[in-house]
Amino acid sequence: MNINKYKVTDKVTGKHKFILADHDTKHTDCFSSSDDVKKIVEENVKEISELQSKLYADGKTGILIIFQAMDAAGKDSAIKHVMSGVNPQGIEVHSFKQPSAEELAHDYLWRAVKVLPERGKIAIFNRSYYEDVLVVKVHKLYEKLNVPERCKTKDTIEKRYEQIRNFEDYLWENGIITVKFFLNLSKNEQRKRFLNRIDLEEKNWKFSDADIRERGFWDDYQEAYQSAIRATATEKNPWYVIPADKKWFSRAIISNILLHVMQEINPKYPVITSEQKAVLTESKKKLSNEK
Repeated sequence: MNINKYKVTDKVTGKHKFILADHDTKHTDCFSSSDDVKKIVEENVKEISELQSKLYADGKTGILIIFQAMDAAGKDSAIKHVMSGVNPQGIEVHSFKQPSAEELAHDYLWRAVKVLPERGKIAIFNRSYYEDVLVVKVHKLYEKLNVPERCKTKDTIEKRYEQIRNFEDYLWENGIITVKFFLNLSKNEQRKRFLNRIDLEEKNWKFSDADIRERGFWDDYQEAYQSAIRATATEKNPWYVIPADKKWFSRAIISNILLHVMQEINPKYPVITSEQKAVLTESKKKLSNEK
């Protein structure tokens, strides 16, 4: 089976009620190992690279790629593998960690707005403004913000869902396509990956005791992700729920989806005018006659 023909059953558009538990974290379709999809991923990456060059030259559409997941789901490696062939000149990666004092002094979308992609470019958010309806919801961090009391009500998160929907519609209406990936990892697989980080010295730096503390809120995060995806998935700005227990399969599906998105954009190299052609002809003549 060619993964380029793979039907994405885990595309969430808001048409149907999203239930996270219905999405299998271990799914690999008919593939059994990374060897089965290696060539397919390579071909996808090559096509993505070619389309990215056209996107950059065309300069009409920007792409915002969002990766959200529980810790150890493979966000970093997915970005590394899928975007390996893309021209660095046309792409930027931004990681969103705990907000700084400056960021907390602004609205929660401020730090994301600053680094939105220009039209013609791709921006990747490793975590994003969705943290403000995920970790902020789980730990009720909005209650500690230095804002008026009217901004800290029980429906704060519901209001943020609406704000995010409006924000992503705004981006779409201004030439920026938002592609949202949720890497769906099982609790057992996370445990294995955490143990791997502890056992392998070269991976110790990836592990933090905070990872264990947050793991204790697993069920709360699952509910938070389900609610966020359910509230913000639309036809224009869907969520893609990616089975993440097998990294090689999640990378293949991500590359497939991104390729499909770029094919739908269908960027073109700019067509030069007759006047520009005349300039090119004259310039070639001058260069050819140089001694």
